[in-house]
Amino acid sequence: MKPFQDLIANRHSYVRDWKSRTGGKVLGYFCTYVPEEVAYAGGVLPVRVLGSHEPDNVAERHIYSMYCPFSRDCLAQGLRGRYDYLDGIAIAHSCIHVRQAFSSWRLHVPVEYDYYMFMPAKPQSPAAQVLLTREVQAFKESLEGWTGRAINRGSLEEAIEAVNTGRRLMRQVYELRKAERPPLTGAEAMEMAVSGQMMDRREHNALLQQALVELPGRVLPRETGLRLMIVGSEDDDTEMLRLIESLGATIVIDDHCTGSRDFWNLV
Repeated sequence: MKPFQDLIANRHSYVRDWKSRTGGKVLGYFCTYVPEEVAYAGGVLPVRVLGSHEPDNVAERHIYSMYCPFSRDCLAQGLRGRYDYLDGIAIAHSCIHVRQAFSSWRLHVPVEYDYYMFMPAKPQSPAAQVLLTREVQAFKESLEGWTGRAINRGSLEEAIEAVNTGRRLMRQVYELRKAERPPLTGAEAMEMAVSGQMMDRREHNALLQQALVELPGRVLPRETGLRLMIVGSEDDDTEMLRLIESLGATIVIDDHCTGSRDFWNLV
């Protein structure tokens, strides 16, 4: 588990190193609705903007204090300069709280590119797929204008396969959590999932493949206890999960956008 834990602890150092190694651009995104495959196809590294779970004293003047701690924490990271390596930011239409974080970031944290992608509010509508297809096309064309690099069918298919490979591997990890004695804790599963949202998916895939060689034979020196599921919108607070699991429980599944919703379905 150490490579995943190290990546989360040193997420900003990893991205800075990636930029120096590749010379590529980095796009911070505020919601999993942003199609990261399009960014990959354009040679851009998509990095999820997340908070640090520290007390915030800089975002108050930019965002309502009644807004959720996650959105305020994300904005605080930008205002503090933690994401100063970002070349651009993007969001797809989601809750008003994180949209405000994006809008304030765009105004007060310098980046060379920003993009707001609309999402159908009624996905059951016959027009939703047409609308979303056109929105993805517009995002693709915007990225091409920003980077000066054409995104063709071949590069898109290659990017989709890279991200889908990671989705398949994470599904295999989650299958292991069904065991009577899971070989990993909920906090460790969260670290595996979240680290993929802040690094090159191809490099993350290699770490997942290695972990899946070793995990089936791993035996944790702890009782499984109560088997719990966490449900919500966003959660990357591994310390909270460790606290829960220290009380005689194991988180065996989740339903939120930094966990299963990020990878459950293939593109």
